[in-house]
Amino acid sequence: MAVISGDPSIGPELDAWCRFTRNSLVGTAVEDGRTRWVLRYGEAPENVGEDRLVGSRLWLYTNFDCNLSCDYCCVRSSPKAPRRALGIERVRRIAVEAVELGVSEIFVTGGEPFLLPDIGEILAACAAAAPTTVLTNGMLFAGRRLETLRALPRERVTLQISLDSPTPGRHESHRGMGTWARAWKGIERAGAEGFRVRLAATVSTDTEAEEFRGFLDAHHVSEENRVIRRIALRGSAAQGLALAKADLIPEVTITAEGVFWHPVGAEDDDLLVSREIFPLAESFAAVRRAFEREHEHQRRLAMIFNCA
Repeated sequence: MAVISGDPSIGPELDAWCRFTRNSLVGTAVEDGRTRWVLRYGEAPENVGEDRLVGSRLWLYTNFDCNLSCDYCCVRSSPKAPRRALGIERVRRIAVEAVELGVSEIFVTGGEPFLLPDIGEILAACAAAAPTTVLTNGMLFAGRRLETLRALPRERVTLQISLDSPTPGRHESHRGMGTWARAWKGIERAGAEGFRVRLAATVSTDTEAEEFRGFLDAHHVSEENRVIRRIALRGSAAQGLALAKADLIPEVTITAEGVFWHPVGAEDDDLLVSREIFPLAESFAAVRRAFEREHEHQRRLAMIFNCA
């Protein structure tokens, strides 16, 4: 649905209405002095993997500083962002306790993890506990960092590299000039080094998603090695899907500041579960308790609406 008006002040009211009604403001354009707001009816698309056990996936934000300043970053990473490093000692303890808790996958993200001088040790510790995927922009695989990459166990470490469009234009509008070619070079380098590479695109529309799928098909990238996700209205993003806790299946996420509901809001108070990381079993239990409370709230809310 579109709302068109010459009064731009209704924009914040529409945005607030979307947040309360679980609809989404998906686009804004100005033409001839009038603003056109495009609204999507209904809740955000259901998450893939609703049958995934809470705690089977573990996310670690190793740091928040980055070599890029992407304009939709859900945690506001940039070269000027404080590092807020999780640190190798905490990662080692998390990895040991994760084995006991039956974690089946670990995801390491940031910021840009390869900015850390000890990222090799961090990834080795994680990979010893469970198959590990590191999310990276792929632009730092040279010199000392390339040697770090080469030392990692290929059978236990996957590289998920961000590439937002088939050609440089749209990718670079979000990430900066020259970033597309450098990311593609990183993808080729990681593949040549024998790593499994997963390509991840963050897109604004279904059309962009379809364009990227065609690009991946042409390059023979299998379904299990591609991730296409929408921009979330979190962090630096000025528009995108407005995701509340109720929209997200919890995935235990740990940062230096504590335990969060999901990686898409790993610095937002509404998704904070606990400031205490250890013992890890209690962190997992806290997320499960929060999940149960969320479901209980939904059941009660449904009963209230039914009675009304």
